[in-house]
Amino acid sequence: MGAKRKKSEEVGGDDEVGGGKKQILPSMIKNKEKRSAVHAKLKHQKKIEKRKKAKAREAAEKRALELGEEPPAKKIPHTIENTREFDETVCKPDDEELFAGNDADEFSSILNRKSDPKILITTCRFNSTRGPAFISELLSVIPNAHYYKRGTYDLKKIVEYAKKKDFTSLIVVHTNRREPDGLLIIGLPDGPTAHFKLSKLVLRKDVKNHGNPTSHIPELVLNNFTTRLGHRIGRMIQSLFPQAPNFGGRRVVTFHNQRDFIFFRHHRYIFESKESKQGDSKGNKDKDAKGEKSSQGKVVARLQECGPRFTLKLISLQHGTFDTKGGEYEWVHKPEMDTSRRRFFL
Repeated sequence: MGAKRKKSEEVGGDDEVGGGKKQILPSMIKNKEKRSAVHAKLKHQKKIEKRKKAKAREAAEKRALELGEEPPAKKIPHTIENTREFDETVCKPDDEELFAGNDADEFSSILNRKSDPKILITTCRFNSTRGPAFISELLSVIPNAHYYKRGTYDLKKIVEYAKKKDFTSLIVVHTNRREPDGLLIIGLPDGPTAHFKLSKLVLRKDVKNHGNPTSHIPELVLNNFTTRLGHRIGRMIQSLFPQAPNFGGRRVVTFHNQRDFIFFRHHRYIFESKESKQGDSKGNKDKDAKGEKSSQGKVVARLQECGPRFTLKLISLQHGTFDTKGGEYEWVHKPEMDTSRRRFFL
């Protein structure tokens, strides 16, 4: 036993790890203390090498600037986003078929400002405690939105009622175990119907240093909806808001798509004036050589979150209005579609 232990310690020795003939991995060492020491040493060596490369890059950039040459191109780190699988449905800026379809889809009248959006918001039959609070904050986010109690009415009857009252969209907040867990957005009168999973909901009262939104029409920011499906979802979200933002209200509503998760944020930007004390230049002869301190006004912009905050995940997109039996689906997420971490659909 003693010989075996001695042999294993010799295998994990310092000489062989640093620059020996055969590299010994920490996982090959059975002794826990020796294994952790070897792992720490390898980690330290990698850190030193990384620091040396960074200093060499900085020196090369400085040398190029002194010689008046172009600095070496910066390396782009490999991320899941820029190494995603190739997708044929990614929209291109010169896609004439895509622009022709935009002029004839269900949202063209609102996005071309021929009509104004009018939103009806309701709940599922079994409402929760946080559901009304979430709906009240949705009403403050989406202009021209109206809340109607669900009662015992079927969703198809609510759709017909909304069509008669000239609503352009219907939003149903689904709850489970006293927590909102889904959103159903139905375009009226001809669809489509999108079902989203809702998670990580944070209400306004739980946001630290939150602001109170005004009644101005907000600006809308949509990020990373690059595929045909993502473009359609983006236009559907865009049709919920009027296309004439009031910039005086300084409100911004953001839908940021990252790895098929749509992050919602609601901010207002604030301009603050701060006084910055600076010493005068040496060339000014009227003042002392020491330099007097003068106060100058400096305008600083910052964001203040208004809430709520939540994340959406697309489950299905259906042709027409809500129909579980005879509805035709454009896209449905299935578990077998998640074959790779680098495969995205939006």
